[in-house]
Amino acid sequence: MKDEHSQLARSIQHNCNISDARFAGNYTMCVYLLKMREYFRWEMAQNFGSSLAGNDVGKWLSEREQLWSDIEHQDYANLELGGESFDPFHAEQINGRLLDHGLVYSAGIGQKSKPHFFLADLVEHQQHDDYRIYVAAREHARDLTSPPAMSQDKTIYIRRESFKRMVWEKIEQWRWNKPQNAMAHAIACYDFDTDLHRALDQMTHHELDSAILHEIGEIRASKHLRGWDKMVADLMFTQAEIMARAVRDHLADAIATLPVLVENHQEASIHFYVANLTNMRKHIFPSLIAAYDDWLETGDISKLQRLIDDSRDHWKNIGHEMLALYNEHGENSHQRIETLVENNKL
Repeated sequence: MKDEHSQLARSIQHNCNISDARFAGNYTMCVYLLKMREYFRWEMAQNFGSSLAGNDVGKWLSEREQLWSDIEHQDYANLELGGESFDPFHAEQINGRLLDHGLVYSAGIGQKSKPHFFLADLVEHQQHDDYRIYVAAREHARDLTSPPAMSQDKTIYIRRESFKRMVWEKIEQWRWNKPQNAMAHAIACYDFDTDLHRALDQMTHHELDSAILHEIGEIRASKHLRGWDKMVADLMFTQAEIMARAVRDHLADAIATLPVLVENHQEASIHFYVANLTNMRKHIFPSLIAAYDDWLETGDISKLQRLIDDSRDHWKNIGHEMLALYNEHGENSHQRIETLVENNKL
């Protein structure tokens, strides 16, 4: 990287550290330690599957937590580029200076209001209708959470390196107890026992395609749900917020993700999809799990296919009713929204 871009990466990493200092405590201890192990692996450029020395990880962890303590109350720094100073959340302006250099930057607000920043090599740029998809590879700056896919306005960021790490984390979690669940079926579709790195690359490639489909579905869903983001922001830290995110995710997948996976018989990706449904998504859509189990038992995917078609209208209608309640009652709508979703599980 050029000296200017190296300095930019350091400034972005500083902002990532501030974000982590403020929000890393939101994880359970188990998830926190797993994420910190993989964060250490990324920072030290360790290969997946390589043994990590406990003493080295422990020393790094203590130093990182001390750094967080020192900077937790600092403001996010502006980013200097081409003699100009940019607000770190003005990603579009910053990318205007970076894309021609093969770099891509993102800044946004994720779950529980945590800011996310990253700087990475740009490997692919797609245009779909009126929105853009940037696929990033090697990351030069990132935070602990490092979401593998994000959408902002009409721009989608897919982070291949973070996605690969997320897949690896899922595999590591499964290996602790090796339950015979959807994740076991997904892993069994690849040769992880004899060629871990090739299998991980294959799974990452397939699930990246699914992630792009989901993000396309998110944007298409937003066209049906005007004002959704404002509603979710006003419902922050309520059960209704979690339900709202689950409803839109289900709508997005009914629009774009699941039809492709089922039509193309992408069995490994269907297993991986079910394995990574959140508890709320499973709670409000129990028939999806039933249809998946039926497919496992009979090999007949038609029940799952019919359910996807039916669910598209269902989740769209529930979304409209949620918005109507919010428009009528504002921030006080959360209990009514929770009751609505609870009474309309599919």
